[in-house]
Order: sequence, then C-alpha cells, then structure tokens
Amino acid sequence: MGLDDKVDAAKDKVKGKVNEAVGKATDDSSQVAKGKAQQAEGEIKDTVADAKANLREDAENAKDRTDDTEGGTRL
Repeated sequence: MGLDDKVDAAKDKVKGKVNEAVGKATDDSSQVAKGKAQQAEGEIKDTVADAKANLREDAENAKDRTDDTEGGTRL
C-alpha cells in the first residue's frame, strides 16, 4: 500500500480531530462540522489506499499463477 496515501489519510484524521476539539471547546458548531468532515475524508482516503493495495496484491497473485509458456495459460 502506498505509504504516502496512508500518511495523507492520517494527517486528515488528526487535523479533523483537532478542529473538532477546538470547535467543541469554543462552542463553534461550524468548526466541529469541519473537523468531522476532515476525519471522514481521512477515513475515505484510508479505505482507498487499502483497496489500491489489495488490487496490487491480487494482480501480483494473478501474475504468479500464469506460467511462462507461450500463450500464458493459467496453471
């Protein structure tokens, strides 16, 4: 999985938690909403990064199951 994707997702989650906490502390509902939205964006990015990693792994496994003979038939 792309480490950059996971780091980006984690940054969004942390920024979101901070914004949500600041919003709650200052009684600013728009700040709370912004924080929750950032956290959701981080969760989505995390899910996408995992899906990309799984697809890469599946592609590698499929490639390993093909032989090197002419025609590349599956074993």
